[in-house]
Amino acid sequence: MILGYIRVSSEKQFTDNQKHALLNWAQQNKVIIDEFIEVEASTKKSEADRKIHEVIGKLSNGDELVTTELSRLGRNMLDVLNLINELETQNIAITFIKQPELSTGNRNPQSKLIRAIFGYFAEAERDFISQRTKQGLEAAKAKGKKLGRPKGAKAKEKKLDEFRDSILEYLNMGLNTSAIHKIISDKTEVSYNTVKTYIASDKELKRAQNNYKKWSLIA
Repeated sequence: MILGYIRVSSEKQFTDNQKHALLNWAQQNKVIIDEFIEVEASTKKSEADRKIHEVIGKLSNGDELVTTELSRLGRNMLDVLNLINELETQNIAITFIKQPELSTGNRNPQSKLIRAIFGYFAEAERDFISQRTKQGLEAAKAKGKKLGRPKGAKAKEKKLDEFRDSILEYLNMGLNTSAIHKIISDKTEVSYNTVKTYIASDKELKRAQNNYKKWSLIA
C-alpha cells in the first residue's frame, strides 16, 4: 500500500498543490497511491489533529508513506525523526518528494546518515535551550529575584481575552463550546480545551453557558 499524506496549516493554503505533486511523483515512478489523508492543521496542533496516529494505523510492513517534505509530518525535527524511526522499525518506507535525500528505504542509503546528523543538531539545540533556561533561572535566584507569580497577583492577560465579548454573545445566542471553538479557531490557533477552560474560569461566561445550554444551536 502507498499512502499519500497532505497537510496545510490554514484555510488560505490549498491541498491541491500537494496532491498534484504526489500524483506527478506517482506517474513518474509508475506506481499508484492507494489512499490520501488530507489535513488542515498547523504543526502546533496535536498528533491527533494532524491525523498522525491514523497514518501509523493504516500502514503496515512493506507499505510506503509519501508526502511533499519533512515539515508536513511534525512540529519540529525531533518529532519527525522519531516518527521516521518508528515507521522504519515496522519496515515502512517514507518518500519526501521535495527532499529525496531524506527519503528512507533502498532508494537512498545515504538518507540515514543525513537524518542522524539532523537528529544530532536537533538534540543539541534542545539541550542548549534547556541549559540556557536553567542558567537564567539560577542567575535570577542569585540576584534575589523571586520566581513565579506573587501571592495575590493577577494572572497575565489570557489569549482569549480579546474574544471575550464575542464568546459571551455566542453563549447568549445558545451556541455550545464546540461551536464557539470552531468560530474562534478560524481567527486564532486555539484548542477546544482552551476555550472550554476559559469559559469555565469566567463566572459571567459560565453563567451564560448554563442559562442557555439546553438551547444549544450546534451539536
